Formats: sequence, structure tokens, C-alpha cells
Amino acid sequence: QVQLVESGGGLVQAGGSLRLSCAASGRTFRGNIMGWFRQAPGKEREFVAQISWGGGSISYADSVKGRFTISRDNAKNSVYLQMNSLKPEDTGLYYCAAASTWYSRPAPSTFGSWGQGTQVTVSS
Repeated sequence: QVQLVESGGGLVQAGGSLRLSCAASGRTFRGNIMGWFRQAPGKEREFVAQISWGGGSISYADSVKGRFTISRDNAKNSVYLQMNSLKPEDTGLYYCAAASTWYSRPAPSTFGSWGQGTQVTVSS
């Protein structure tokens, strides 16, 4: 199993930017699909973005398309989420996750490894 540690969260004003990072360890990182999910208080965890091992396949939730960019650096065992034009509704705990299979409609159940999350708060 792969171990994941997120960083980069914080408090930002609406319209601002943040870059989240996820550091992975464990020999099973290779070949994994990496994803980002988020969870707001009182709401279910929702998909944000995912990227294949080689970076050739990427998908986003409709709510973040055009504002967020997912990327990865396999040499550093890391995945990133660049978040621009942030909105108050982007507030939540952001999780990094790893999966072995690509799904066109990813859900939390399709990802087997999770980090502890990093808090993102966007003020209006």
C-alpha cells in the first residue's frame, strides 16, 4: 500500500490561489492513478481531479474545470493540485488518494489509499 501526506492548504481570499502537494511513499506508488477529493463540513467526500501514471489521462469535476490543474512528478513520488480563482464553495478538507484502476466516474470507493487531508478555507 502507498502512504500519502498532503500539504499546502491554508486560508485564502476568494479569487486567490493555492498549490497542494501530496508526497507518496511505498513501493506500490508506481503505476497508480492519483486523485484529489474534498469534503466540506456536513457533506459527502467528492471527486476533484485524477491523473494517470504517465499523465496522459486527466479528468476533473465540472465544478473545478478551467480553475484547477492536477500534475505529478513520478521522480519525486509527488502529485500536485494548482487551484486558481478560488471560491468560498471550494472550502473543505482536501485529500490525496491512490488507485490501481482508472474509472471514468471516480468515487471514494474506487481509491484504496488515502492521506490525512489538508484544510483549504476560502473567505469571501
